This record gives sequence, structure tokens and C-alpha cells, in this order.
Amino acid sequence: MSGLFRGLLPEPVAVVETAEDVADPGLFPEEAERVAAAVDERRREFGTVRYCARAALAGLGGPRVPLLPGERGAPRWPDGFVGTMTHCRGYRAAAVARTADMDGVGMDVEPNEPLRDSGVLNLIALPEERAALPGLAARRPDVAWDRLIFSAKESVYKVWFPLTRKWLDFEEAVIEPDPDAGTFRARLLVPGPVVNGVRLGGFTGRWDVRDGLVGTAIGLVRERAAGSAAGDASPPDGPDGGRGSVAGAVPS
Repeated sequence: MSGLFRGLLPEPVAVVETAEDVADPGLFPEEAERVAAAVDERRREFGTVRYCARAALAGLGGPRVPLLPGERGAPRWPDGFVGTMTHCRGYRAAAVARTADMDGVGMDVEPNEPLRDSGVLNLIALPEERAALPGLAARRPDVAWDRLIFSAKESVYKVWFPLTRKWLDFEEAVIEPDPDAGTFRARLLVPGPVVNGVRLGGFTGRWDVRDGLVGTAIGLVRERAAGSAAGDASPPDGPDGGRGSVAGAVPS
């Protein structure tokens, strides 16, 4: 399988992905205990995605440590690192970066198939998102756009939660995909997180479809102002994210 996410995330992010489960993922005892009572498929996806995450950490010189689910299931990463994990049938991936380089990373993979239940679409998509689906499908009929919206909202949440420690409902962000550029904008309908002194009004990300999958990803590159310490930020010049903006973010 060719890499789905490597082209969707900035260069400082280490991405490891696989289409096959690892027979012995080398789980720590406390990790194995978390899935001891789970069905076999859950144990395999849990183990393999952590194998990917540790491989990504190792590529950045990070420690080999247990990666346990924390609050609301978000993985607890070692100090100095941010990351994200995702999996669906036949695919596992993890992405990790140093906090010196990235303020946040989020990604999600789904089967490139329409949602099976129209009730789910009504639950996850706002009226304006549902209204945009026919036009998107006319331009790119190979993309399951309802799945992409769901995936993008999952990626948004994976970036949002570590920055805010708050829940974000599906109806609190609007996804605006660009079917030609392979990008999307996530416009927050609630006050966004403050990152390096800038309150974000949303996030920008990238998407792709291949091998029967749709993937979405968001990477918040840590701002480095000239002549200042890493992480210093100035207010953005404009809505397109000029000087002082954070890649992957939409200033409010």
C-alpha cells in the first residue's frame, strides 16, 4: 500500500502506516491489560497502531514507553511529543512530531464508502454541509463525501482536544472541502483554542482517497518568528494566514 498520510502532513511529522497487523506488536503489560477482554480484531488494531506509533517515535529519537488511552480516549504521548493514531479495517497508522516543531496533529482514515445510515449523516453533518454534497459528488464522484466530512471532523477533534481539553460536538464545526485542491477548511462555531497567542477560528487540512480509503489530516506547525524563540507568535496579518499565522490553522 502506498502511503496515504505522508503527503497530507508537514515534513516534521513522522508517519508510519501499514495494511497488515503485526503478529507481536510488543505491547507493554499495562497496554495489553487494556484490551485483554476485547475481541481479537480490537486487540490487533490496538496493538498494531501502537507499534506504528512507537516506530514513529523511534524515528524522532523518542522514548519507548506505554501509549495508554487518557481522557476521552486520547493517547497520552511522552513529554515533548504530539501525535495521533487512526485505524479502520485493513489499515493502521500513527503520526508523531516533536512539540518544538508542531502544536498539534490529527488524522483519520475511513473506508471510501457512503455512510450506511442516513440518520448518521443527519447526526454528523450540518444542513449546509449536507446541501454541498451533490455539488461535490458531481465534481468528484469517486469520493464518498459524507465519509470525508465525518473523517475531517474526527481529525478536527484530534487536534482540538489536546489544545482545549474540551469536548467538541459534530455540529460545532463546519467542514468546507475543496474537491480540486485536496484540502478542506474546518470552521469552528465555538471559540477556538489560543495557540501561541492567536485564537484560532478553525483549521485547514488535506485529504486524499486511495486503495478504497479516504484520509484526512491536520498539522499545526509551530510558529517560529525571526529572531525569537521557537513557539513565539505574532497576530496574523489576514484571514489567509500571513506573517505570524500557524500552518493548518485559521485565525479568528
